[in-house]
This record gives sequence, C-alpha cells and structure tokens, in this order.
Amino acid sequence: MTVALLVAALVVVLLARWLRSTPQVQDFLATFPGHSSRPAAAPIGIPAWLGWQHFLNVFFMVLIVRTGLQVRLEKRPPGYWTPNRNSFFSPKGNTPKKVSLSHWLHQALDLLWVLNGLIFIVLLVVTGQWQRTVPTNWDIVPNMLSTALQYASLDWPTENGWVQYNALQLVTYFLTVFIAAPLAIVSGFRMSTWWPTNAKRLNSIYPMEVARALHFPVMIYFVAFTVVHVALVLFTGALRNLNHMFASKDEVDWWGLVIFLVSLLAIAGSWFLTQPLFTRPIAGMMGKVSNR
Repeated sequence: MTVALLVAALVVVLLARWLRSTPQVQDFLATFPGHSSRPAAAPIGIPAWLGWQHFLNVFFMVLIVRTGLQVRLEKRPPGYWTPNRNSFFSPKGNTPKKVSLSHWLHQALDLLWVLNGLIFIVLLVVTGQWQRTVPTNWDIVPNMLSTALQYASLDWPTENGWVQYNALQLVTYFLTVFIAAPLAIVSGFRMSTWWPTNAKRLNSIYPMEVARALHFPVMIYFVAFTVVHVALVLFTGALRNLNHMFASKDEVDWWGLVIFLVSLLAIAGSWFLTQPLFTRPIAGMMGKVSNR
C-alpha cells in the first residue's frame, strides 16, 4: 500500500511538472498565479485575537479527536455517566441518557469548541476578517487550479499570508469554518444527551445512523486538514508563518515558535489531565458517575 501511494505521488509530481513545461499551462499560470481578486476593504495582517482563536481551536480539536476515537474504539469504558434529570446536559422532558465517561468528556469539549467558534465567527464579521476566508470572486476557481498544480509540481506558489491567502488556502479555510464545522456540530448534537429522546418524528427524519455516518468522516477531514496545514506552515517559512499565527506580526524571529512550543506543552498537559482520575470528579458534579 505504501509503495503504491509513493508511486502514485511520483506520477502526480512528474505529470504536474510536465504540464508546467507546456506553453499553454505557462500562460495559464501567468494569468492566474494563484491569488484571487482581493476585496478592497479586506484587512491586512492577523490580529492578536485571531492568534488566540487559532490556539484554542487547535487545543480543543486535539482533545476532541482523542476523546472521539476513545468513544468509537473503547470496548470497556473506564466508567459511565448519566446527567441529572432536567439539567443542562439533559433538558426538561428528556430521559437522561447513560453514556461512557469518554462520551461525556467529548461532549463537554465539543461545547467549549462551539462556544469558541461562535466568538470566532462574530469577530470575523465585526473586524472584516471574513473577507480573508470567504471567496468573493469567481476567479477563485482558476486560481485554485493554478495553486493545486503548483503544489503538485513541488514548485510551490509564493506565500504572503499576512496580506492574502492563496486560492487553495482560502477555499480550504472556507470549507473548514463554514461547512465542516457546522456538519460536525449538527451530527454531534444528534448523538449527544441534548437531543430530544421522545421526538419520534424528528428521530425518524434524522436517524442516529445518519449522524454517525457523517460525524466520523468529518473528523477525518479535520485530522487531514490539520496535518497538511501544519506541514505547509513548517515547510513554507516556519518562523514567519508561526509569527503570523501566534505572535500577530510579519517578522522573522523566534517569538512565534516559542509561543507555539508553549501551546504544545499546554495541549500535552491537558491530554494528561483527561485521564479518568481527573475527569471523574468533574463529571460527578454534572451527573451520576458509575462503573457500569
């Protein structure tokens, strides 16, 4: 399998490089270098709040993926949790659902991630930063094809994320924020303890099986997006990119890397604290924890 993937990747690279040598494709790349038309009012630079949002999104996403895989794969959960009747996690009229301790933690993290996402969307709109992540011109299509060809040929496009993302980045960020995230929320809500248990018609319209079939592929998308995103950050000018993302400045120094490494330590510490030894007391404040 690995050999087949390497051969396929080599074929793609060779084909892309051959295409780039043809006059027609060279003209296409000259006309559409990879950046779509930028709105005149679009802000330049990445504000500090966006750096904090970036860290929080990564922080929650890592823990959400971890607990989500635990829910999916564990055969013997470390414990179970049942929300109190008519409580926040089991609204009035619901029959409290008994779930694994991992499910409770996954759901609690989801809630924090959604709240952070709502703040993110509001700030995008208020500050005009949405213009950097939402396609506003149809020339995004040929520029996206141009960027994909440049990446495939390993002769990557010139980056200046401080001013403008390339077309492929822009479309990917748009899909992540405005398509993948809502799909994760809608499917996750269906499997949560918040879903109305006695709404038979609603349950028949939106079965649990549909939500499960949707939720896992969306998680895979987020993992793939993160892996590719981190790889491009590191291979296209790590110090400058990390300064953009974490230090909110367009300079090449070590501050962004330092903040990034500190954020990794925070994530690692939180990973350790998600063990049942630490989560059981917190879960017990919001419901009943049991071994069976």
